[in-house]
Amino acid sequence: MNAPVKFDGLEVGYDVPALPGMDAADIQTPCLVLDLDALERNIVKMGDYAKAHGMRHRVHGKMHKSVDVAKLQERLGGAVGVCCQKVSEAEVFARGGIKDILVSNQVRDAAKIDRLARLPKFGARTIVCVDDVANVAELSAAAVKHGTEIEVLVEIDCGAGRCGVTTTDAVIEIAKAVQAADGLTFTGIQAYQGAMQHLDSYEARKAKLDIAIAQVKDAVDGLKAEGIECELVSGGGTGSYYFESNSGVYNELQCGSYAFMDADYGRILDASGQRIDQGEWENAFFILTQVMSHAKPGLAVVDAGLKAQSVDSGLPVIFGRTDIEYTKCSDEHGVVSDPDGVLKVGDKLRLVPGHCDPTANVHDWYVGVRGDKVEVLWPVSARGKAY
Repeated sequence: MNAPVKFDGLEVGYDVPALPGMDAADIQTPCLVLDLDALERNIVKMGDYAKAHGMRHRVHGKMHKSVDVAKLQERLGGAVGVCCQKVSEAEVFARGGIKDILVSNQVRDAAKIDRLARLPKFGARTIVCVDDVANVAELSAAAVKHGTEIEVLVEIDCGAGRCGVTTTDAVIEIAKAVQAADGLTFTGIQAYQGAMQHLDSYEARKAKLDIAIAQVKDAVDGLKAEGIECELVSGGGTGSYYFESNSGVYNELQCGSYAFMDADYGRILDASGQRIDQGEWENAFFILTQVMSHAKPGLAVVDAGLKAQSVDSGLPVIFGRTDIEYTKCSDEHGVVSDPDGVLKVGDKLRLVPGHCDPTANVHDWYVGVRGDKVEVLWPVSARGKAY
């Protein structure tokens, strides 16, 4: 592009990868491409599932970090709001008009707690997770200072081995402290079993969730015995939502990656033994990359390397191709095995990244494509919001 480009009245410079109305063939690489048809089908499918099972669905904003995608999930999938992992993420979604926000993490730093307590002033229902009774007083003081209300979910460590309490007694202790604190409301339980989401076997995932569900049920029953009701029992991910939704204990899901579908999630198996990216969900999220060199026989080099993606969950998979393979990468280069020499300089490939969340976080824009045309250009609204 030869001149600064204006998008929604904002001069964004020379570095946007595409503009609405362009041919998809003209998109600059490397960049993130969303197949809008596949994305919308995924969103509608999950929304229909949640509705049919009487579940709320609170989508994970940390996955896409996009206000536009979150609003699409609300409009097409009936999403009730978002989960965020950081206060800075939550601020972006609140300013963007999302009205129900759960910070599905602990907030302990004084400055961050102060910012959290201001979120309701944006008109957003604000919920946070707690796993230490000392945090209750910290949150209460900030809420009182700003004249706001913060809702609290007590987090249970139901197998992820990260944050969360491990006993029903601890859940009850924190819940009672919240009920007694000014500016706070006890809303329920956070119980996300993250450690099992990527286990290949459906039965292995189910075994882990059976243990988690029993633990959560004990906590819910223990609270009820004390006269404390849970409005929300929240959890569940792309690899487990069918277990939580049929548990009779959970009433809110927190699925994220289903909408985009990355390579690591795609390989896990459903109840019939089929990969979930071959029946349950569609790949809708890609890194578009271009061959920049083919100087060596059998080896092509593309322009999407480490700086265009996260490889913590493995290398990307080339979408729709079995004759070529992405084999390694460095900062600015990706190496593709091309034994039959089918690629040429300028050819474009769609890569399915190993892990969608951190891959999205290194880009500024989503290019939304429908058919052969660019339909939308969406900012990665909360990119870099890690504090």
